[in-house]
Amino acid sequence: MTIRDYPTTGPGAVPDPEVAAMLSALDAGFPDVAALSAAEVRAVIRSRRAAPQRLPDLASVRDVVIDGPGGALTVRVYRPHDDEVSRPVIVFAHGGGFVFCDLDSHDEFCRSMAVGVGAVVVAVDYRLAPEHPGPAAHDDLLAAVGWAAEHIGDHGGDPARLAVAGDSAGGNLAATVALALRDARTEGSGERRSPVAAPPLTAQILLYPVIDDDFDTESYRRFGTGHYNTTRAMRWYWQQYAPLGTDDVRLVPTRADTLAGVAPAVVVTAELDPPCSAGDAYAARLEADGVPVRHRRYDGLFHGFLTIPSLAATRSARTEIWAMIRATLGLD
Repeated sequence: MTIRDYPTTGPGAVPDPEVAAMLSALDAGFPDVAALSAAEVRAVIRSRRAAPQRLPDLASVRDVVIDGPGGALTVRVYRPHDDEVSRPVIVFAHGGGFVFCDLDSHDEFCRSMAVGVGAVVVAVDYRLAPEHPGPAAHDDLLAAVGWAAEHIGDHGGDPARLAVAGDSAGGNLAATVALALRDARTEGSGERRSPVAAPPLTAQILLYPVIDDDFDTESYRRFGTGHYNTTRAMRWYWQQYAPLGTDDVRLVPTRADTLAGVAPAVVVTAELDPPCSAGDAYAARLEADGVPVRHRRYDGLFHGFLTIPSLAATRSARTEIWAMIRATLGLD
C-alpha cells in the first residue's frame, strides 16, 4: 500500500503569515555555517537554544550508556504514561547536518512523539562530523537499534515492533540503517553486511530526510537561498560528513542497487526545503521497488518545521504524522 498526500497549498499559494514570519526570522538569524568551524557552529547553535523544558511529561526518561562501535554511546529512553505493558519502539536520530544538535535539542520532539504515537522512543547521541566522519553516525544508530532489539524489554518496549526514525541528517541515517538491516538479513546480498545483529524493522520514518548530495534538483534550484536551509550550508554539511566522497550505501541510500525488502516507510517532506525533491524521489523509488510507503509533502513549510511546536502548522502536521506512524506500526 502506498499513500501519497499533497496538500492544497501548492506553489504560488499565499503563505501562512505565521509560517512566513518564522521562516523570515530563521533565514535572517541562522549562522552562515560554511564560514565557521564545526566547533564555532555548535557554540552558536547552543547559545541560541532555550533550555529544555522537559515537556510533555512522561512516565520515565532515562539516559543509558551502551557499547557503541566508537566506545561509550548514550541513548535517551522515553516512556509515555499509559497502561500498556509493552509498546512499539522508535529508535531516533536527530538532525543537525551531521555536525551539531544533540539529545537536548530534540528532547521536546522525542517526548511529543512518544506521547503522540504511544511508543517508547530511543534517541541516539551519535558521533558528530567532522571529528567522526561517516559512516560513524550510521554505525552508532545501527548499534543502538541492535541494543534496543536485545534490551528494550527492560524499558517497556516491544522488540518485535521496532522502527528507526530521524529528521534531516537523522533521516539519512535512518534510511541507511534500514538498508543495512535488510542486507544483513538477506542471504546472498551483494551489499555490505551489517556488523551487528539484524532485528526486523516494522517501519522507517524519514522526516525531511537528507537523502543525497545532488544539489541540482528542482527544490535546490528553487529554494536553495532565502529559505533558511541553504545550498551553501548543505554542501558544507556533506563536506564535513563525507570528506572522501559519497560512493557508499552507508552514506547515501540511493547508492543501493535496489530498495526492495526494506521496512515500510513514512516519508515526510517540506516544499520549501532544498532536499525536498530528493525525499520525494526516494519515496517514489521505495514505492517502485515494492515497499509500502506513506508519503506526505507539506507545501508552504520549510526544513526543520517539526521541531518548532509554537507554529500552529507544526502542531497540525504532528497530529497527522503521528497517525501515519501509528498506522504503519499497526496500532490503528
